[in-house]
Amino acid sequence: MKIERPRGTRDFLPEEMERRREVERRMREIAESFGYREIATPTFEHLELFTLKSGEGIVDEMYVFADKSGRKLALRPELTAPVMRMFVNECSVMPRPLRFYYFANCFRYERPQKGRYREFWQFGVELIGSDSYLADAEVINLAYRILDSLGIKFELQIGHVGILRSILSSLGTERASKVMRLIDKGDKEGLLGYMDEIRVEQDLREKVLSIIDMKGDEGVIEEAKKLISFDFTHLENLSRILRELGVEFELNLGIARGLDYYTGVVFECYAEGLGAQKQVCGGGSYELSSLFGGPKTPSTGFAIGFDRVCEVCDAKVKKRTTVAVISFKGLESHAFRIADRIRERGLRVVVDVMERSVKKQMSFASEISADYAVIIGPEEIEKGVVTVKDMTTQEQRAMKEEEAITTFLSRMRG
Repeated sequence: MKIERPRGTRDFLPEEMERRREVERRMREIAESFGYREIATPTFEHLELFTLKSGEGIVDEMYVFADKSGRKLALRPELTAPVMRMFVNECSVMPRPLRFYYFANCFRYERPQKGRYREFWQFGVELIGSDSYLADAEVINLAYRILDSLGIKFELQIGHVGILRSILSSLGTERASKVMRLIDKGDKEGLLGYMDEIRVEQDLREKVLSIIDMKGDEGVIEEAKKLISFDFTHLENLSRILRELGVEFELNLGIARGLDYYTGVVFECYAEGLGAQKQVCGGGSYELSSLFGGPKTPSTGFAIGFDRVCEVCDAKVKKRTTVAVISFKGLESHAFRIADRIRERGLRVVVDVMERSVKKQMSFASEISADYAVIIGPEEIEKGVVTVKDMTTQEQRAMKEEEAITTFLSRMRG
């Protein structure tokens, strides 16, 4: 019986995995160059960890199950909550700020579509312990450098949830949060309907609608100052330093978050070529430590949708030199020994394990696009050499093992 993979999941063949690993390698390299160090958390957590952070409504979007003792557990739908749980439990005495990065798979039970899967991967960072605009600047700069290094055409938008929260404060926490959620979803019709329902005053209504449409350069801050009383110093300082760093961005005061733990600056990156699911990165400043039993601790982070990035980035895998070692019957141990010597120098080497004839071994070497074939026969053993065939030019000659390895290495470096 043929068994299909579960809906919303994917299989990755070698070529795709090599490309994904190359993208991952670049992301790790840049994050580490900023001083971030890798962490890992469990694939499943107590369900409460995510309902505390996002509310009971998230349960319908998750893979939830009970273990044999009846404990409610969930496959992680994201990484920020697990990282902050780990911070509270394990990192209280570590020097601040903490710079963590992670790369892991996550799970959400939702309708699969282009760019959205039930199992997906996230690359993200968390900078824990600073509420300075400099922390926001570093994290945004890091996200920008990662996406830019991958050749992605994207736009970066930066906002501040404090602006809308200050306008909505008179509505009370529950109503203000619902308005923020509607803005976050981009549901303008729903927003207008809800403001009608709760009888929002005309002046407040106009301020909300004006702010969420404010996009552009630092001039939008000046426009906003005419509408509301709010301390824009943090956002102004952040904008200034990012301009000086050469980070290209647009201010968007309509970026909202429907959850109360976001505290200030928020940002999003949208890539070309992904249709409706074009957001490839989202982040901002938040405070979750106190929700999980720790001290109140400011943090800033982002998560990159790794799968979406892989769809649009121009990362190309550098072809590794492949050598096929081909031996006559009875000389297999020589083939294995020589293969090990070549592998020690960083090359990819395959040896026949099918007990095929030399002719069939040569055909297989061609099928796998080997760069060289190393042939070992009785004559080669007697003379202490190997015959090396260049599979591109079809030229072949006898040479000592070390000379052969030098030849392979020169192809790899070239």
